[in-house]
Amino acid sequence: MLIAHIALPVPLYQLFDYQLTKPAQIGMRVKVPFGKRNIIGIIVSIDEKTEFDIKNLKSITAIIDTEPVFPPSIWQLLEWAASYYHYPIGEVLFHAMPILLRQGHQAVKDEAKRWQLTALGKHIDLQSLSRAPKQKLLLSSFRNNTIPDTNVSSATYNELQKKQLIEQVTYLPSNVQWQTNFSTNASSIQLNKEQAHAINAVNEENNQFKVFLLEGVTGSGKTEVYLNVLSTILAAGKQALVLVPEIGLTPQTIKRFQQRFNAPIDILHSGLTDKERLSVWLRSKNGENAIVVGTRSSLFTPFKKLGMIIIDEEHDNSYKQQEGWRYHARDLAIIRAKFDNIPIILGSATPSLETLNNAQNKKYHLLQLTERAGNATLAKQSILDIRGLVLTSGLSQPLIEQIKKHLSNNNQVMLFLNRRGFSPLLICHDCGWIAECPRCDRPYTFHQKQKKLICHYCDTPRAVPKQCPKCGSTHLMPIGFGTEQLEQQLKVLFPYIKISRIDRDTVSKKGSLNTYLQTIQQGGAHILVGTQILAKGHHFPDITLVGIIDVDGALFSSDFRATERFAQIYTQVSGRAGREAKAGEVILQTHHPDHPLLNILLTKGYQQFAKLTLQERKQTQLPPFSYQVLIRAADRNNHYAPAFLQHIHDWLKVHYEPALWQLGPMPASQPKKAGYHRWQLLLQHTNRQQLQQILDQLLITIAKWSETSKLKWSIDVDPIDN
Repeated sequence: MLIAHIALPVPLYQLFDYQLTKPAQIGMRVKVPFGKRNIIGIIVSIDEKTEFDIKNLKSITAIIDTEPVFPPSIWQLLEWAASYYHYPIGEVLFHAMPILLRQGHQAVKDEAKRWQLTALGKHIDLQSLSRAPKQKLLLSSFRNNTIPDTNVSSATYNELQKKQLIEQVTYLPSNVQWQTNFSTNASSIQLNKEQAHAINAVNEENNQFKVFLLEGVTGSGKTEVYLNVLSTILAAGKQALVLVPEIGLTPQTIKRFQQRFNAPIDILHSGLTDKERLSVWLRSKNGENAIVVGTRSSLFTPFKKLGMIIIDEEHDNSYKQQEGWRYHARDLAIIRAKFDNIPIILGSATPSLETLNNAQNKKYHLLQLTERAGNATLAKQSILDIRGLVLTSGLSQPLIEQIKKHLSNNNQVMLFLNRRGFSPLLICHDCGWIAECPRCDRPYTFHQKQKKLICHYCDTPRAVPKQCPKCGSTHLMPIGFGTEQLEQQLKVLFPYIKISRIDRDTVSKKGSLNTYLQTIQQGGAHILVGTQILAKGHHFPDITLVGIIDVDGALFSSDFRATERFAQIYTQVSGRAGREAKAGEVILQTHHPDHPLLNILLTKGYQQFAKLTLQERKQTQLPPFSYQVLIRAADRNNHYAPAFLQHIHDWLKVHYEPALWQLGPMPASQPKKAGYHRWQLLLQHTNRQQLQQILDQLLITIAKWSETSKLKWSIDVDPIDN
């Protein structure tokens, strides 16, 4: 009797054994009884072994697929990822599938329907339909193979069907062969020497695995390099995967690609319907598209003939999954490229320190673009000391004067404030009461337009109280400012200027961001107000002034990665100014004009900052010179979570110190969220392989502990938030 060992979408580190009575292969989806219900699973292995009495094993209810749902390279990638990130294989496999496939939908194209002539319809005299001219015309069209796509009512088709002259049949659409008609449209852009060198370097090794780091200053023409190397890949009949960090970047990326290539290009992101996502997944698997542009989870899309992967803005934290299976799409993309033996390009103006370290160690091939493309020059940068100045919704008078100056020249201004909402606090002026989310113990953010208080940690909304619940006063006032308040103040200061606010509140509707971007691209005096959504790769040719309103909080953080993030955001935001012929200017408002981080960024740039920070990390043995794992635990009574982590700490101390360094257990940086008290234990080791082995043994040990049923816990390998 054959036994199928099946992965199920449950948070358990085990496979489930079932009797296999029909032919099947590893990687096929099956339907199996689980408790009182039938659920979908995936066969991971088949043999004749089981630790249970075979008589008690249930049989597979149904075999869904006729072939494995994943190609071999992705199956290998997912097995590797489940092992490296120490996450249940069932949840990993199901995360990588479109939702409809998780629900049992067939992993093949849907059958289509079409009309065709019957035997009677082929021979009947058309004059017999002389009293029905529309039917006569349609039947004649069928005979001449000139069937009109529109302007024929369904009633006309139905009448011909009733007369048995046409019939509706189902068929399986054939795959699109885009390679036959593929061509590249000529570009008017003149490549500079650095771009040409980068393109040649990639093209020389585009038939094997190699990691390229394309480090280019903002506006240096990285996308033009992507387009040129993709042209070679597509001309060879291969496909490409391009990952971008945000949905907002896909429309402009798609537009550039569509203008260059006469080939089918698909997008994949969370804004698509389940049916749309499956359609793209199937087209890629069948080789019907040339390029897929998508966000993080697009990494698991199967391709018939994948030839290259590009990770744009590789430094962006959006590539790291923060819930459930906490994988890093950039790191897994490199593993996928290795398994597929294809090149991968990591592009950024501000590469992560891990990536730069790999380039310095010659693991990655470094390609640099040090000049802006065309006639553009780097923007002039300056610090505006706002100590003692009057601020109106965060704006100082000197900055307001500069905004006026740039707008008067019919240019555009971008103001960056990474804080949405009207104000981060609502306080009672009489007794000091602060409106706090009871589930997170954090202040609500006041959203004036929505007339709501919203917790930005658990997204719980509530109505704005009419009076203070503590003292009964009606004198409730907002403290601080966010993008909504900044926009409101700008409308007062500049009543005749277009103002666009771009943050999560204004671009939540499908297509809304694209609408904003199109309005901005039309040119003319315009003020953009936004959060970090604006910092990620957008090209605004008419922006000549970037004002950075309030970043002082980022200068003083307990997280050792905070300075790196600040340097990246500052450099990216600054890079929106002066991207074409117009000269650009960047003004950063701060109460700390002498802060060393600000001075090094403004005088020496990101490269020098990164060099010095890597030296500091090496001296302190922080990543990338060591490897970390964060074990998180949460409960509702603030007792089981710290006790569980202490149990882990004590066990590790006995078995693995002093080589393993531990910090904690300690409350998380956000100690309470959505009613759960959150704790963490940080593990650090200088040897990645040994740390992985420690985790393997730890999981075996934890599986024997009963306390895990009383709390939520997770393992985060290579965490980016400590």
